[in-house]
Amino acid sequence: MLHILEHTLEHTIEDVIGLLPFLFLTYLVMELLEHFAGSKFSNKIKNAGKFGPAWGALLGVMPQCGFSAAAASFYSGHVIGVGTLIAVFLSTSDEMLPILLSESVPLATIAGILATKVVIACISGFLAEFVYEQLFHKKEAEMDIHIVCEEEHCSCEDGVLLSAVKHTIKIFFYIFVIAFVLNGVIEIIGEDALSQLFFNVPVMGQMIAALVGLIPNCASSVVITQLYLSGVISAGMMMSGLLVNAGIGTLVLLRLNRNGRQNAGIIGAMYAFGVVWGILIDLLGIVF
Repeated sequence: MLHILEHTLEHTIEDVIGLLPFLFLTYLVMELLEHFAGSKFSNKIKNAGKFGPAWGALLGVMPQCGFSAAAASFYSGHVIGVGTLIAVFLSTSDEMLPILLSESVPLATIAGILATKVVIACISGFLAEFVYEQLFHKKEAEMDIHIVCEEEHCSCEDGVLLSAVKHTIKIFFYIFVIAFVLNGVIEIIGEDALSQLFFNVPVMGQMIAALVGLIPNCASSVVITQLYLSGVISAGMMMSGLLVNAGIGTLVLLRLNRNGRQNAGIIGAMYAFGVVWGILIDLLGIVF
């Protein structure tokens, strides 16, 4: 057992130590983007009107800390509709982009994944908006939003450089722990056995991945992305998990929107969209 732990630790260190400089550069760019362009993106969504789901899908895919939280705040204040919110949530991927960049995944592959998420989020957002209006025929009154998601740390008060360092250390820790666990599991049961957990039962892989993706923590997107890069799960399973991975946006929604039934419906719709789109991607044989 000690030999397994030592081998797993050694393998994990070799896997992740080279990620540090790439993660730092990625988060530095993200912090700069958030500081100097964040308000412009938020205003685009607020003023999008009927084109909200399209703007939500396009802007949600941007590598912005707290963007899904802002959308959740706008929805809770009745500034944007349910279709726009779902589009933002489905387009957001939390830590997917930094992991892909730090792992030196080809830019064409990254672009394909992001473009697919945008298209799916846009279609799903308009569909959700249509169904919501047809079933409930409600128009929510507009309100001013004065709630800022401070406790989820989605706004930076430490400066660009220090915030990038803190974010890099935090995500590196997540990556290290998850990589250690994954390497340990693979070391003990073997990669083939782990793969069978997702592939043996039809549809089960997409459902499991979507459940993992619903966890409102960046660790879930790290797990899903790492499993895909390791070849353990398929492109459809990866997409199922990453589509529903709205990060802290889900927490903000649950905290600010007091309509529990409405929250459950939104999360349920996200899960259903994630599973269905994941199944379609695998059935069509789409790979990235």
